[in-house]
Amino acid sequence: MAEQSRLFALKPLIDKLPAVIKPKGHLPFKTKLLWTIVILILYFTLAQVMIYGVSGEAVDYFENIRAIMAGEHGSIIHLGIGPIVEASIVMQLLAGAKIINLDLSKKEDKAIFQGTQKILVIVLTLVMSVAQIGALLPDPAFVEIVGSTAARAIIILQLFIGGMILFLMDEIVSKWGIGSGISLFIVAGVSQKLVVGLFSWFPEIPGQVIGIMNPPAGAFLRLGYLLSKFSLSDLIYGGGFEYLFLGGGGQRYTQNTIVGLLGTIFIFLLVVYFETRRVEIPLAHGKVRGARGRFPIRLLYASVIPVILVTMIIGVFNMVAMMLWTNPQIPLIGQNSFIGEFSGNTAIGGAAWYLSPLRGLESWLIPLVQGGLVVGGVEYAPWQIFLHIIVYLLAMVGGSILFAKFWIETTGMGPKDVAKQIRSSEMQIPGFRSSPRIVEKVLSRYIPTITILSGAIVGGLAVTADMIGTVGGIGGTSVLLAVSILMSLYEAVAKEQAAEMHPMIRKLFGVE
Repeated sequence: MAEQSRLFALKPLIDKLPAVIKPKGHLPFKTKLLWTIVILILYFTLAQVMIYGVSGEAVDYFENIRAIMAGEHGSIIHLGIGPIVEASIVMQLLAGAKIINLDLSKKEDKAIFQGTQKILVIVLTLVMSVAQIGALLPDPAFVEIVGSTAARAIIILQLFIGGMILFLMDEIVSKWGIGSGISLFIVAGVSQKLVVGLFSWFPEIPGQVIGIMNPPAGAFLRLGYLLSKFSLSDLIYGGGFEYLFLGGGGQRYTQNTIVGLLGTIFIFLLVVYFETRRVEIPLAHGKVRGARGRFPIRLLYASVIPVILVTMIIGVFNMVAMMLWTNPQIPLIGQNSFIGEFSGNTAIGGAAWYLSPLRGLESWLIPLVQGGLVVGGVEYAPWQIFLHIIVYLLAMVGGSILFAKFWIETTGMGPKDVAKQIRSSEMQIPGFRSSPRIVEKVLSRYIPTITILSGAIVGGLAVTADMIGTVGGIGGTSVLLAVSILMSLYEAVAKEQAAEMHPMIRKLFGVE
């Protein structure tokens, strides 16, 4: 008899934690859709509720990974889904690596796993709330009223409450809605920035009158406005085409341009293409003649998980570097220019700059042509710009490949685990013996190679999108996430609608 996991000691605490009750029986599609819409509206509402008592000089430590965090800077959901995602990844990796002794096929073990993950979310939310106090500084007027310690404690409390609300909203979507709350919030945040980047009628430079040098910020409105103002002479001889395609001159550029729009569409189509490519291995039932099927191995076998992990690690490194830069009193590493130099939220030097995401053509191609780049008063030669490209490319692609291999092996998607799944369903590959070892050998021809390709492709796509630039400045990883999640949501909606047809179909899909 297998030894019981030590995590069962947490059961008394897990039983007392607040939880969303699962619905009894099948929920109609309309009910699930209604709950999803309600949570989506609540998410956008919370994103507009600003934290009380925060100074207007607040720094965003999560700027480079804001799309993955799916929170709004300075709002009550400032932390976004960061604690949820991190807890989920940690628990998944611990379970996959057999560090925690839990059999997730058993109901009791699965409940302990989910409960432990919930405790970890609460702990991480509290830790991240406390860590943010160095960026979300209290307003001096607020400090005069309640005192410095109380002001910081109130800000931390608001961050913690916001994180917990978002966690419960994620549970509601998972149990009563369509898909998962994490996916919904990421798509909502990215879509909002994309819509604003396309249709915003506010001027590019806030607070100034709209004109040729300060057109509407939205890509479509910007293009229409400038075309109505430029003459043919302006377009050909006056730099009009550069302004239309690249969005500026000197040091002021925007990604809401023709290049940004074309780049967004190009990356969107590429992701859709790669998402739909797959290798299908034919299967036949070992006992029932004529019963056949196929095991699909998608080209993006590891999905976008690897690039999420790499982006988060780079983002966390930049966040730590920013915290160190603002705390010169720390010996050796405080305000260390080798680790990173910052101007506000922007890395302007050190390792943090070389690992920072590329932001459109103006961050590399134009400076290479012009012979240099100035960031926050720091000048960079062409060779340094080229080194920045190489370092960022190697970090994203190489990191994605490593995480793809690690993720596949620790989540039951490797050849050995898949072979066991196929055999447990009494299926076999036609023309081969039904031995799990033989099936594993056949799968080993495909899965390891496709895993490496999967990591390289998603990492390369993210870097390509960053280098071209995207509307709204949402970044390459954000585009990958949004497209991948939208395709998954489409499949989930199709599945729910099919399940409405007949109870037997619900049983087939495992809805009940």
